[in-house]
Amino acid sequence: MRFHLEPATSSDGVREQHFSLDEIPGVLWSPASASGPRPLILMGHGGGQHKRAPGVEARARRFVTDCGFAAVAVDVPGHGDRPKDDELDALAAQNRARADAGADLYPLIARFQALVAERTVSEWRAVLDAVQRLDHVGDGPVGYWGVSLGCGLGIPFVAAEPRVRAAVLGLGGALASAPAARRITVPVRFLLQWDDERVPRDEGLALFDAFGAADKSLHAHPGAHAELPRHEIGSAVRFFARHLGRAAIAC
Repeated sequence: MRFHLEPATSSDGVREQHFSLDEIPGVLWSPASASGPRPLILMGHGGGQHKRAPGVEARARRFVTDCGFAAVAVDVPGHGDRPKDDELDALAAQNRARADAGADLYPLIARFQALVAERTVSEWRAVLDAVQRLDHVGDGPVGYWGVSLGCGLGIPFVAAEPRVRAAVLGLGGALASAPAARRITVPVRFLLQWDDERVPRDEGLALFDAFGAADKSLHAHPGAHAELPRHEIGSAVRFFARHLGRAAIAC
């Protein structure tokens, strides 16, 4: 696969580099003066979002500035700067029509995520291969962060990728993800919104129960799907620092 890395820009001590791996566009964040290996967080964005969604970028910059980590995010199929995907566009249109007709939304979401995950596991492993060959990233430990669509795609990725040593996941359910979740044995932090209108509460609790990790914790908060508290950013930073170690900057 062809890896093309664009020139870096820097602000507030964070180096930002855009890249493409064949048709997969991505962004890599790292400390401006970084050299040598360091922990790397792969971040999965939510449905309808992209690699530079505000929540993704805010967390990436915290991982860099607080702990000296690197962070990477890519556009998943059908999102951001990816080429048009007729199959996914058709499925999304079918799902909207069914939801408008009164169908239960969650099984439609689970079906869509399962289809996209068939492609993203191999893509994300290739992205890790390419990024870890860079001197200022290297082959340090890897973490994964992703909620909503990022959770549905992240669970099969974490289950398949031995380089991942810890994961923050959330806003997902068991319908499509429980079989892969049972194969995850690394530490897991799971985020759940108690009043989630997109993922039924019992589905979220069943998914947490399914994780095969002995070290797993559940952070549940009142509120709707998109109302995840901002303080969970700092909690994720501390979680990854504890399980992956620290780089040049102390947390």
